[in-house]
Amino acid sequence: MESKINRITDIYITYSDRISKYAGFLAAFLVLLLSLLVVYDAGMRYLFSSGSIALQEVEWHLFDLIFLFGLSYALKHDKHVRVDIFFEGYSKDTRAIVQILSMLLLVLPFSLLFLNDAFDMTMQSYMQNEISSDPGGLTHRWLIKAMLVMSFVLLILQALSEVLKAYHRLENKRAFMMVLLGILLVGVLVYLAWFNRMAFWIDPVFLMFALALLLLLIGFQVAFVFAGVAVFFAVITDEVGLHALEMLPYRTYGIMGNVTLMAIPLFIFMGLILEKSKMAEGLLLSMGKLFGQVRGGLAISVVLVGAILAASTGIVGASVVMMSLIALPLMLKHQYSPALASGSIAASGTLGQLIPPSIVLIILGDQMHLSVGDLFRAAVVPGLLLIILYVVYILIVAHFNKDMAPAIVCDEPYADIVKEALKAIMPPLLLIAVVLGSIFMGIASPSESAAVGVIGAGLLALFNRTFSFALIRYASIETVKLTAMIFMILIGATAFSLVFGALGGGDMAMEFFSSDGDMGDKWTFILIAMLVIFILGFFIDFIEIAFVVVPILVPIVALLGIDPIWFAILIAMNLQASFLTPPFGFALFYLKGAAGDKVSTGAIYKGVIPFIGLQLLALGIIVMFPELIYLFGE
Repeated sequence: MESKINRITDIYITYSDRISKYAGFLAAFLVLLLSLLVVYDAGMRYLFSSGSIALQEVEWHLFDLIFLFGLSYALKHDKHVRVDIFFEGYSKDTRAIVQILSMLLLVLPFSLLFLNDAFDMTMQSYMQNEISSDPGGLTHRWLIKAMLVMSFVLLILQALSEVLKAYHRLENKRAFMMVLLGILLVGVLVYLAWFNRMAFWIDPVFLMFALALLLLLIGFQVAFVFAGVAVFFAVITDEVGLHALEMLPYRTYGIMGNVTLMAIPLFIFMGLILEKSKMAEGLLLSMGKLFGQVRGGLAISVVLVGAILAASTGIVGASVVMMSLIALPLMLKHQYSPALASGSIAASGTLGQLIPPSIVLIILGDQMHLSVGDLFRAAVVPGLLLIILYVVYILIVAHFNKDMAPAIVCDEPYADIVKEALKAIMPPLLLIAVVLGSIFMGIASPSESAAVGVIGAGLLALFNRTFSFALIRYASIETVKLTAMIFMILIGATAFSLVFGALGGGDMAMEFFSSDGDMGDKWTFILIAMLVIFILGFFIDFIEIAFVVVPILVPIVALLGIDPIWFAILIAMNLQASFLTPPFGFALFYLKGAAGDKVSTGAIYKGVIPFIGLQLLALGIIVMFPELIYLFGE
């Protein structure tokens, strides 16, 4: 009987893994197709004034399919990132138990709930015969919503496969049963407390954060922790209930329709092509050589190149992942401290939060009713200030600790170094200049520029004689994994924020600000507002902060006569710092997901702390000297 069960489970594992593999391969093909379609569409519109609404909608549908089909594929390859401070020291059995519990307690309940609501959304679209709201757009809108349903069906199938695989790896199954029994006992106690309507001893808003922190430290996957905790608190709090998450598929569909986010897989694809073709490595190494015997030269090059790449994307996830793929292996190869390498990459990647074109500034401009152009100009000096502080810090650290950032020793004449560096630097810099320049000049959107960057990266690889089918295959498959990881975190964070809002988190914040007796003092208000945003930035995405917290602050800003542009820049700088702050900084999750086993979570945390201090220092400078933001015009 046992052997028959084992055969059945082996068959299930084989076929479910195969389905996820084919879904991932299809998504990888769509990455390449999306790049080509965006370039074709942009070329037709700009060169021949021939645009197509239907083609543009096809593009964002392809973008949707890339990360939706990638969810199960990323789970199959264990690409959904986790905090591994303790996890990396676990035994084989302990890791298997954590994996099983993650699937049973977090992934499956959340996916089943999401699937039910997404199916209702799809059926409603089908019954209403929903079509595009734009003339010339696509019909049968329910089809793309059905893909949302299918993606979570695939995720459920793969989660069950992961449970079976982890159970087969277990050597001490008795220990697992004891853990399961303990969890069941806790579940019974929680149910009894809920059934008897026992009051919470601590506000559930704080309990949500505490439970999320505990699960993250144990080693559960980040995205599924946010999602699972949201479901748990929706169930146990009568004033919230599962209906609070009914809007989640619609919010996710909103993410799917955000064409700005389409730049994420395209920039990742571009970065992977550059990384695999050695173009970006040559760029960084050449810039490092130009600094000669200066210790820390490669890290400084990372900051400068990272700033350019961050400005090209404007999206933290894409920037951090791209720099992790390009720079981290090179820095470790040259014996850099993993902490300094991680810190410089994460800090450089998060510059996309501030340096134009920044998604944060665009959203803040909308919510605070400010000109986005004014915010872009105001952000230039703070961005340059951060870059200068990063470079100075690296030089100081390298000077006093020679082992952390060794110099790249080269016996070549400096004139030859310059000549070789120009040959290595000019093609990639030209590509980046085209990508960045097309955005600043308003010629192309970030997605269009990213697609052009993909084609340009492919041409550079061809010119460098490193282009091959294997390169494109590797880059597209890894793009699917990383994109799925990023968007699953975003979906989980969205679920978390929905329950947070339903529990009264937003009202709590409003009451806190409006009831403080010292609110008449604008400096007290600024200090409290910055502190609250900084803390919230640990847990929820900047989009949620911009839509929930900022509207609460806007009337107070106007009442106290605070310069709204200056205040918006402070918020953007604050959110940038929160993206780096352990243990919930999203940039850290993105970096760890891209780096894999190359660097530990502990090293990442250690490396970013000094850069957080530098960001707070820059924030303090802008607070004390607000006129700096107007150096490039009002």
